[in-house]
Amino acid sequence: MGEMNKKVVVVDDDRSVQEVTRAYLERDGYLVYIAGTAAEGLALAERMKPALVVLDLMLPDRSGEDMCREIRARSDVPILMLTAKASEEERITGLAIGADDYLTKPFSPRELVGRVRAILRRTQPDMPLVELVSLADGALQIDTVQHVVRRDGQPVELTPNEYRLLQTLARYPGRAYSRFELINQVQGYDYEGYERTIDAHVKNLRKKIEPDPKHPRYVETVFGVGYRLSKE
Repeated sequence: MGEMNKKVVVVDDDRSVQEVTRAYLERDGYLVYIAGTAAEGLALAERMKPALVVLDLMLPDRSGEDMCREIRARSDVPILMLTAKASEEERITGLAIGADDYLTKPFSPRELVGRVRAILRRTQPDMPLVELVSLADGALQIDTVQHVVRRDGQPVELTPNEYRLLQTLARYPGRAYSRFELINQVQGYDYEGYERTIDAHVKNLRKKIEPDPKHPRYVETVFGVGYRLSKE
């Protein structure tokens, strides 16, 4: 591992949020770059290759969801969404389009720093037990060194959360993981009440890797418990 990337791009048009975020993150040793619009934010993220993007959902020129999708199309940099409105549905939508976490405004700056740390800790993940997990005679392969998942030899585009979910299940194929354990592995802390986000990720993951998502052969539901990766 080289030097840890400490660059954070913050995209928010609220001056007070910009100032507080910058002050607290810089005090924690991060290099902070601020953008007030989605257009500036995209340009900065492209140029700086940050370790993390903090993204407000209400931007003057474009919706944060829109920008989140665009960043996701180009890179798998972790995204922390800031939002004034966060019903459970909206969080699930946000996580489904590729955000890694959500923080509702008004937030405490300490909490923001804590979330940033947690996300960066888990995006430099533990080494998996094996370098290549191969299922169904190689029809599905999880290459844990290159972070690539292949289905029938073709790479599959997964969001960071989907990849972590699959990687967690792949540590011990055949072992049932509860939604609570999975949310801990994927979100990096106890995300109470959001176990449904795991179901949303599983659904998205199955669409991408299963030959028939309605009758999954890889990611199996263990009723009353959670999910497991089939051992076949």
